[in-house]
Amino acid sequence: MSQRDAQVTVGTIAKVLLWFVYAWVIVSLVLLVLAFLLELFGANPDSGFAQWVYRSVERTMAPFRGLFEPITFGKQSVLDTSVLFAMIVYGFVALFLKAAIDWVTDRTRQRRLRLDEEARTAQPGVATSTSRAMSGGDQTVQPPAP
Repeated sequence: MSQRDAQVTVGTIAKVLLWFVYAWVIVSLVLLVLAFLLELFGANPDSGFAQWVYRSVERTMAPFRGLFEPITFGKQSVLDTSVLFAMIVYGFVALFLKAAIDWVTDRTRQRRLRLDEEARTAQPGVATSTSRAMSGGDQTVQPPAP
């Protein structure tokens, strides 16, 4: 494997890792929204689903627990502003990760196009499928005259 291929592979691996982290952040955001709504509507904390949601967001909420004082409405309904703040922060993290994925994807695509172009110029008369697609695809490449 050449150094050029290794750089493309590293870009692809980086993109896959970013997608995994992005997926984790999105799942965490969904669970945070569920926990926020369950607390706001005063769900029974002893029900199985509520317990599962609260357990699922424990690690995600660890840096934000106790940051703000929750506001109580009635006996069970709670506006947990710490959860709301965590949703905002994780939302920004998701936006950042999406921008990073787009950037790595663009860099990898540019690198592949550059490699295809270098391969095409290294072998005159042989066009790659990428260079044909970029030039319109209808043109035929004539071999060099002897």
